[in-house]
Amino acid sequence: MLVFLVPFSYLAFVHYPLDAALRRSILICGAMSLGGFFVVLRLVPVAARYLLRRGMWGKDINKRGLPMGEIRVPEALGIVVGIVYLVIAILFQHFNFTADSMWLVEYNAALASVCFMILLGFIDDVLDVPWRVKLLLPTIAALPLLMAYAGGTSISIPKPLTPYVGVAVLELGSLYKLFMLLLAVFCTNSINIHAGLNGLEVGQTIIISAAVLIHNVMRIGSSTDIEAQQAHAFSIYLVLPFLTTSLALFAFNWYPSSVFVGDTYTYFAGMALAVVGILGHFSETLLLFFLPEILNFLCSVPQLFKFVPCPRHRLPRFDPHTGLLTGTKDGNLVNIFLRIFGRCTEKTLCIRLLIFQALSCLFCFWLRYMITGWYK
Repeated sequence: MLVFLVPFSYLAFVHYPLDAALRRSILICGAMSLGGFFVVLRLVPVAARYLLRRGMWGKDINKRGLPMGEIRVPEALGIVVGIVYLVIAILFQHFNFTADSMWLVEYNAALASVCFMILLGFIDDVLDVPWRVKLLLPTIAALPLLMAYAGGTSISIPKPLTPYVGVAVLELGSLYKLFMLLLAVFCTNSINIHAGLNGLEVGQTIIISAAVLIHNVMRIGSSTDIEAQQAHAFSIYLVLPFLTTSLALFAFNWYPSSVFVGDTYTYFAGMALAVVGILGHFSETLLLFFLPEILNFLCSVPQLFKFVPCPRHRLPRFDPHTGLLTGTKDGNLVNIFLRIFGRCTEKTLCIRLLIFQALSCLFCFWLRYMITGWYK
């Protein structure tokens, strides 16, 4: 938690002269989020026992042939994080928003979409719906956000392209809402398919959310546009509890995992990040943070769309004698990393993928710095 929150805290309370009221709101949100961290730590073992009792468990395929591979691991523990997150986000309204706040409608619409996604993700964990249905679930969950969205529907054209387009600002109208929908669908499913290792699903979202927090506070500190500052503050209020509750779940999901997060968490995480990118008006930057997920999706397209055979679990082969994973021909980053860098343990592979995620976020910050003033 210190590793991920210290840079954000330094920027918010030392480096940038933020407004006192904003700092107060961040402190309140941070205190509530810290409380949520400890609540998740206490509730996960309790929920795990109930899920085991109800038969919602699985065995770790990457440990098949070992005693650990025969252990029944409770699934769908993302439901705990989702519920605690929603409670924190709802209670925070009392301290930050007035009844006539212009942001209150969109804030509640974002929470409604996240809540809807948690429900549909848990249904997926229970019913194990096919892939073609999985693509529809985020579409349904995004409806509250799309219906309540009252912000701008125009985009700024990059300066190098302005002479060719003819305008600096292009009004998209309904096409903008279509983009919002597609972003929500992509974020949820891209996290869901970049998975299969202990700690990978939660780890990647922790890194992305930490990068989002840093980006938000940097934009607030460097911008003089009040509306832009409010949009990024809005994003902080939604991401901070998501980061802390996910860190608590990470304690149980890291190798060797004692719980599985399930589609409940991956859908919840994707929707939470999508709504902050949309309502915080930094969807381009968010997509840059999702660079590994984009690469994984592009490599997976032939299998996802049945151009080539696609197994149910696109996981590497595990050798119980050596404890090492060997990459298969499946087109995902998990197997591609094994084919490029050679056989390794599950823990080592996950660490490499998370380092790649962090480097991708650093690349995003560097790219934004290099093109500032030239691109837009």
